[in-house]
Amino acid sequence: MTIGGKLSTDPSAEQCGWLKDSYGVSWQIWPEVMGEMLSKAEGEQKERLTKTFLQMKKFDIEKLEEAYQGNI
Repeated sequence: MTIGGKLSTDPSAEQCGWLKDSYGVSWQIWPEVMGEMLSKAEGEQKERLTKTFLQMKKFDIEKLEEAYQGNI
């Protein structure tokens, strides 16, 4: 079972690291590396990174790094 599977009680609410707990509170898990890449990214690099993570249900750090480096 994944971390999200233990923390989230509503699979339909899971997108881009968002979870909804048993009390109905929504919150987001944000990998530290994601914040680092977004703070350094500019222009097309930031657009690639954003486009990539918006398609994810759960963050795939390897794919995010590929988008950041322009390998996607």
